[in-house]
Amino acid sequence: MLMSTPKKKAVLYRIVMEDHICPFGLKSLDLLKREGYEVEDHWLRTREETDSLPERTWGRDHAAGIHRGARIGGNDDLRRFLGKDVRDPQATSYRPVLTVFVTTALMSVAANWASGSIMTVRVFEWFIAFSMCVLAILKLRDFESFSNMFLGYVLLARRWVRYAYLYPFGEALAGVLMVAGALVWLSAPIAFFIGAVGSWSVFQAVYIEKRELKCACVGGDSNVPLGVVSLTENLMMVAMALRMITKTVAL
Repeated sequence: MLMSTPKKKAVLYRIVMEDHICPFGLKSLDLLKREGYEVEDHWLRTREETDSLPERTWGRDHAAGIHRGARIGGNDDLRRFLGKDVRDPQATSYRPVLTVFVTTALMSVAANWASGSIMTVRVFEWFIAFSMCVLAILKLRDFESFSNMFLGYVLLARRWVRYAYLYPFGEALAGVLMVAGALVWLSAPIAFFIGAVGSWSVFQAVYIEKRELKCACVGGDSNVPLGVVSLTENLMMVAMALRMITKTVAL
């Protein structure tokens, strides 16, 4: 004989107003449904309705859930209740820089594919050039935050603060020119210089002084640890500069 199991039920209170729909409420609703819950979805359409709920019902992300009479709290509390991971905004993560490198690698293959081949040496050249451009964009999003983090370990920037403001522009200019394969006399020296300075600065800060710092390679708001990733970025620029010079001399 088949026994039917009672359906799991949950009550959700979330903000749905004309000028604002709580994203955490939507995430909670989606998560509950995916976990097999029958959701009693209550929309809070005014501030008065929102304020009428007991304060302890709410989580810090403004989505409230109730299950079997017990208040669970916000979206983070709900994820914990369901045994899901909750992201720690302060935790170190290599995801931002890995996202950049994977995306630029695919872009490089796609660009080379459009020219008639899939894998040639040009793919690796474009990979470095595209990576430089994207990393420069991330640094330029928040100039001040980037410069604050950059000044923490780059030796030249400590002596000449303006270098921290010039660096992203130099990286972007060299990257764009390297994508085009143009003005090697300008792009190669810039890439070699900033790459060499960065490599030595990272090596000294991490491997000699043993300092634990955050990397400014993907901007000043990242939690990427300073170390092998930063060193790799800078060594890639040095290698690309030498490659471009070698190709030019060979021609």
